[in-house]
Amino acid sequence: MELAGKMLLAMPGMGDPRFERSVIFLCAHADDGAMGLVVNRPAPDLSFAQLLAQLSIDHDAGAPAPQVHLGGPVEHGRGFVLHSDDYARPEATLAVPGGFGMTATTDVLEDIGRGAGPRSALLALGYSGWGPGQLEGELAANAWLVGDAFPDLVFGTDSAGKWGAVLARMGIDPVTLSGAAGRA
Repeated sequence: MELAGKMLLAMPGMGDPRFERSVIFLCAHADDGAMGLVVNRPAPDLSFAQLLAQLSIDHDAGAPAPQVHLGGPVEHGRGFVLHSDDYARPEATLAVPGGFGMTATTDVLEDIGRGAGPRSALLALGYSGWGPGQLEGELAANAWLVGDAFPDLVFGTDSAGKWGAVLARMGIDPVTLSGAAGRA
């Protein structure tokens, strides 16, 4: 089962408070593990302009300023830009199914700062990662619900509403979700 380009929604009763009501965009999924970015946890007190200043990257005041998010509990000091597929850097951009790309070099930050970056983007500090078979085990334990990624929700600015909005697009009422797994 290939999950790159899909969304993971934390199920009630997951048991890990770091992921409660999280929406994760899966950038990569293979036999050796998976990698994704939380897209509904804005970084408190850190704007894109502040981040560029910390990295000594010039910023055009008229250029777009994507939201900065906490992408997950792994490598908080590392940045990832999830973006639309209209932007790519050879050997630096991972093409993700569904019209997305992910770039983790400062080139994309410089391009965004100049107004020459992707049409849509979200910056994440850190990431969410799973070892071989770990995500599949969590799915079998009913920790995550898998759904399609909708660019308007992934890149949307209503972070607090993303979990419920993705469920609504899937036709699921959150009150019907259960944290208990079972087999029929």
